Amino acid sequence: MTEPHTRRNEGLFLMTLASIPGLGPARINAIVTRFGCTPDLLRASADVYLEVPGIGKSLAEEIAGFLCNQKKRRNAEENALLQYEELERHQARLVTICHPGYPSLLKEIYDPPPFLFIRGSLSNPEPPSIAVVGTRQASAYGKQAAVQFSGELASRGLQIVSGLAYGIDMSAHEAAIRVGGRTIAVLASSVNQVYTDPKGKIWPKIIEQGALVSEEWFGSELLPGKFPKRNRIIAGMSKGTLVVESDLKGGALITASYALEQNREVFAVPGSIYSTKSRGTNRLIQTGQAKAVLGIEDIIDELQVPSCSVMRNKPGHTIPQEISLSAEEKRLISGMDEKPVHLDMLAEKTGLDISVLLVLLFELELKKALIQLPGQFFQKIC
Repeated sequence: MTEPHTRRNEGLFLMTLASIPGLGPARINAIVTRFGCTPDLLRASADVYLEVPGIGKSLAEEIAGFLCNQKKRRNAEENALLQYEELERHQARLVTICHPGYPSLLKEIYDPPPFLFIRGSLSNPEPPSIAVVGTRQASAYGKQAAVQFSGELASRGLQIVSGLAYGIDMSAHEAAIRVGGRTIAVLASSVNQVYTDPKGKIWPKIIEQGALVSEEWFGSELLPGKFPKRNRIIAGMSKGTLVVESDLKGGALITASYALEQNREVFAVPGSIYSTKSRGTNRLIQTGQAKAVLGIEDIIDELQVPSCSVMRNKPGHTIPQEISLSAEEKRLISGMDEKPVHLDMLAEKTGLDISVLLVLLFELELKKALIQLPGQFFQKIC
């Protein structure tokens, strides 16, 4: 039996199990933990399923009864086969919890998805990942913070994970892409229904530099209850979660609560006490549930990830060994530290006219001595 055929059988097996009423991700994970991804289980008796922690006699009989019912079993298997047709149509793939490419951190949570639909690629080996989340109604301050943190973290080799929602999420993905970093968008819809980006402004770039990820089947309806499910995956894939801006209720705080349940780190960007968009983040800090962060070093130190150890993943972002700079370019670079600096601040520090400064910055960017971040921020490459 070839490896692709084995993986396909595992996927069909897990999708068939997922079609059984009462069998959610936690119980399917318990089955897999006990027996592995064994398609022979589709012919097992109720007594076999009774061996699985969390499955009592009533549910074990329901599982066996469903699998013994030819019509129900056939419908489930046919629906699973249709999913594979959709995978091929959309150049996507299915990664099961038994596959070595399944995200290792996600596998550790209580109820990991039995399988993930992927458009793009999951990096192997896995880079350290940080979730960056926040409100859809982001302020200019929130978007700026999301861009700065995500861009800097991505430039240091961390993978940015978010939900591709409007506001903070979109800013985080865009910043990671801008610096050539990796980013993962976890969707509450199927991977062919990017409802927040119908014109394809950003999701094709995410596929190039990361992946669209979902546990939702092709053709499934987008329902409100699927967003919290999506949020557990965002937190589960990440070593830590950064909440940039949120009110007292919202998806970002749900993601933070999942991160806390999963024993992961939570960070928050403090905001104005007069802003409703910062009430949630400030409350997380006040109650000790999140660490207040003022810069990316606060995150890197806490997560204990190497600083500046991973260069750009995108071709063309490798730092050359020697860069030939003019005297004026050297003076400009030497006046910059590792943190992003705004164009106006550079003009003030150097005393150069904006038009002259922009030409110098453009030349330095071509020489890959620095990178431009959204919002007219620039960062030299360390």
